[in-house]
Amino acid sequence: MVAALATLLLCQLAGELAARALGAPLPGPVLGMLLLLLVLLWRGGPPEPLARAADGLLGALSLLFVPAGAGIMLHAGRIAEEWVAVLAAVVGSTALALLVTAATFRLVSRLAGARPDA
Repeated sequence: MVAALATLLLCQLAGELAARALGAPLPGPVLGMLLLLLVLLWRGGPPEPLARAADGLLGALSLLFVPAGAGIMLHAGRIAEEWVAVLAAVVGSTALALLVTAATFRLVSRLAGARPDA
């Protein structure tokens, strides 16, 4: 379990170093996740300890929303002042995410050779 968590943290560190060294517009953890994805694709999937560690982290995923909720409560006044912009950002990003998801699904379906009526 410790080695699996160390692997995840090392990928995050490598992503952070790459983001800073390259001046990339992506956050380091995102680059670290891409690195981890490439390694897992190369290996043919995650080893069992890494899969167990990931399942454990996913089990506690709801705890990661606590800081976001606290931040919303801390800045409730500012959100109340700028609610139109916040609402537009939420609705717009949700719509964009749905469109991109649908387009990705259609592309993958076509590449996989699925019938359009299936």
